[in-house]
Parts: sequence; C-alpha cells; structure tokens
Amino acid sequence: MDYFLGIDLGSSSVKVSILDGKKGKSIISCNYPEKEMDIFSLQSGWAEQDPDYWWECVVSCFKILNKKIDFSLITSVGISYQMHGLVLIDKNGKALRKSIIWCDSRAVDIGKKANESIKSEVISKNLLNSPGNFTASKLKWVMENEPDLYKSIFKIMLPGDYIAYKLTNKINTTQSGLSEGILWDFKNKNVSSDLVSYFGFKKDLLPSVLSSFDNHGSISKNISKSFGFKKNTEITYKAGDQPNNAFSLNVLHPGEIAATAGTSAVIYAVTDKNIYDKNERINTFLHCNNSIDNNRNGLLLCINGSGIAYSWLKKILNSGDYNDLNLSAINSPIGSKNLKFYPFGNGAERILKNKEIGANLMNLNFNMHNQMDLIRSVQEGVAFSMNYGIESLKNLGVEFKKIKVGNSNLFLSMLFREAFVNTSGIELEIYDTNGAEGAARAAALGIGYYANEKDAFKNLKLISKLKPKKSLREKYLNYYSDWKKHLSNFL
Repeated sequence: MDYFLGIDLGSSSVKVSILDGKKGKSIISCNYPEKEMDIFSLQSGWAEQDPDYWWECVVSCFKILNKKIDFSLITSVGISYQMHGLVLIDKNGKALRKSIIWCDSRAVDIGKKANESIKSEVISKNLLNSPGNFTASKLKWVMENEPDLYKSIFKIMLPGDYIAYKLTNKINTTQSGLSEGILWDFKNKNVSSDLVSYFGFKKDLLPSVLSSFDNHGSISKNISKSFGFKKNTEITYKAGDQPNNAFSLNVLHPGEIAATAGTSAVIYAVTDKNIYDKNERINTFLHCNNSIDNNRNGLLLCINGSGIAYSWLKKILNSGDYNDLNLSAINSPIGSKNLKFYPFGNGAERILKNKEIGANLMNLNFNMHNQMDLIRSVQEGVAFSMNYGIESLKNLGVEFKKIKVGNSNLFLSMLFREAFVNTSGIELEIYDTNGAEGAARAAALGIGYYANEKDAFKNLKLISKLKPKKSLREKYLNYYSDWKKHLSNFL
C-alpha cells in the first residue's frame, strides 16, 4: 500500500489526513482540538497563537491515527498552513515568542509607511503588493518594539516551516511562502533585496529557499521512532493554505478559480501574468506549481471575518452544532427581514484598504427579528462580502465562469451556497476534498507517485453543481445593492 500524509495547520484547528494513493482519496483523518484553537489578543487588533501548541496538535493527531494506521506505509508528507504568520526561533530552534498570525493588524502603519517610501515602480513591478500587514511588516514591528528579542532571532519562519522543522530538524521555506510575506521579487525571481534593505533586515534571518514541490527534509529519527515512520520518509510539499486549497480542487492553470469560507473567506484565481492591484485590495502570490518555465500566480482576495463570525455566533447562541444553525436559518426569508450584517470584526480588511471598521449589525428591531434572522443575516453578510471582493477581481480583468469549492465550512450550508451563487451569478462546483487531503495528494505528486497532475486528480469526486436562478438572483441582488450602499457609511 502507498499512503501519503497531509497536515493542514489552520487558525481554528489542525487536520491530518491519510490518502490512499491508489484510490486517490482520504481513508482516515483527524481534527485537533475539537474546539477552535485560542487566538490571543493582548491589545485591540492583535492576534497571536503559540507555535508549540500547533505542534502539540499535530502530535495529538498522529497519536490518534497511529492507533488505526501503520505509519510505515506512509511514503511522504505534505504540509498546508495558515498564511502570513511570523514565527521566530533562536539558535536552539526554540520559538522566541507567540506567532503573530495572519489577522493581526499591529503592523498596518508600518506597511503604509513602507508603501509610501519604497519606489512605486519597485512595488508595482517587483513586489506586486504593498508590504501591507504581511510577514515582513510584522518582523519590522518586532525589530522596533522588541529589540532585545529581535537580537536573539536565528531564523524567521512561516507557520508551515515551523511544523516542517519540528518533523525534520531542517530549516527552510518556499518561494511561494516568501511571496506571501512580501519578501519575493517577482521580476528578478529572488528574495527582494529592495524590501530587505528598506526594513534593515539581515538577509541571513531568512531560511534556505525551496520550491513547494521539493524535498523539505526527512522525518527525524526521534519522530520516526515515536510513530513508526519508515526511514527517510520525506516532506515533499509545503504551501500556504490558499494555494493548497486551490491545488486540492485542481485549480492550477490560468482562468481557474477556487474559493473557501473557513475562518476567513477567500477567492483565489490563477493567472500567468504578474498583476499589481493599485488599490491594494487584491494580492498576487506565487502559486504552488509556479516554475521557471510556467509562470503561475494566485490572485488572492481575502475577507478576514468569515467562518470566525459564524463561530462567534455559535458561541453566543450556545448552539452545539453548526448544522443546527444552518437548518434554523432556512426559516428566515431572503434578506433576513432587512437585518444587515457586516462581518469585518477580525482585524484590518484588505478589501476595505486595510481599514479596521469592526463588525456591524444594522436595522435590528426587537419586535421583528429573531434568532433565525440573525443567523441568516450572518451567512448573507459573508456571501455579500465575498461578492464585494469579486467585483474588485473583475476590475482586474478576472473572468468568472465557475468557482470550485470543497464541501466544508460555510459551504456545507445550502443557504450560504444559495446566497453566494445568486448574489455573484457564478456557477459553483462542490468537490469532496479538503486542505489536508490536498496536501497529502500534493505529497504524492511531489515524490513522483503520480506521473502528472491529470493522474493525481483522476479520482477527485465532484459532489454537485449549483447554478444561479433568475428569480432568486433578482431578490439577492436587491438586498446586496442595499447592503453595499450602507457599507460606504463605515468607510
């Protein structure tokens, strides 16, 4: 048997799946913890997580799966991870502080200053992004605000790099990972000397750089002994969660588009062009299958407040199950009786030009609205937010024929699917896959088990298709237009 293991490090949980290479599908998986991981916020706009807790979650999944699967059958490992985070280690490989994660807003002003100071030509032609609130800006914040700790840094890492290091004792990162940190020069195809020089970073703080599909190191002897991995089991793939989500859905070539609605909501379009959004709403990152011969970039639109808004709602309503919420919301009419929800309560939003406006609920009437209306308004608010972002992508020339998604998170809700499809007017294809399975499939492709991409995805299962309906589309567009009009009051 040829098994492949995929790790998906999210900000809510860690998921580990084992893929049967011959069958082309996951045979067993594990999520840990069962409840969402804590996000520490010592100040407004801050968001941190403990890298060592991430590792504990990976180990916990391994222990659970190890009781059911012989790990000596695992041929290689793939890793997907939450993007844009900053992990700092010392010479002993110890994490120096909690990770400043993707939705942390503390470095917004640093990014703005950099954007004003760095030559516009460098940003538009080389970086393809404003430094914004990404990994490089976060490192600069540490440099300015925690100087003693900064002096102790041996290497900086992205979250997936840290998990790979804990598995292999090897320190490296990827070209795609550096691009998501705004540390990559797209024109010269190397680490950005302009950005490193502007921020005053020592270049040796960066790990060695590999492609996503590469040998990122063999599982260490200690880990192999603990769980039964065979000798020289390699990590053969590593990518951020959004490039990986696109890979999971076989979105690899120009014109193909993926979406997800987990903690954050993302639309991700693949292009072969180096595109710069002067409005800074859309980001361009190297896609996981980029190569010297085939330029592949991902245009990424992100709404921070997506599934986290739904998670918040579940908590305050003391509901035990997301499915219960989904079923309840169906009893509220389209438009939620004019109750409007704006899900922007998870840090500065790129689609709002890095403004932090907070979440907002409008038109609440104590005599009219009930729990069902509130639930529906949250789902509609996320769907409307995603369409607001889609309009920005269209302005960059992206054409939408269909969007591929996995059968997970908010897309499990029939109501959310309906709101998304009929507001956007775009056909939806729903596949039976997830990020951890995608990482495992990529690991198989990375080690050469699959001869090519077509071979890797021949068993990917299409669950259903959903097309817009004229009658529903008119209703949703009316409510979306009103929602959008009132959004301008916050901007």
